[in-house]
Amino acid sequence: MRVTVNLYATFRSGRFEQELRDFPLGTMLREVVAAVGIAESEIGMSLVNGCHAPMERALRDGDSIYLFPLLGGG
Repeated sequence: MRVTVNLYATFRSGRFEQELRDFPLGTMLREVVAAVGIAESEIGMSLVNGCHAPMERALRDGDSIYLFPLLGGG
């Protein structure tokens, strides 16, 4: 299956902004995160097709994934 992976903010450094990737059917979001080289602990928000998605979410062909880092401030 093919999914679109979108990275935001600091996740783009040394990676990409948007990329089409191929994965086996039944791949979970956490496997995509690992394949991109991001630690789950660094994820602030993950969306699939614009809706909040847990790392256990099974993906489908054509899904769009959006990954945002943790934000800090004060």
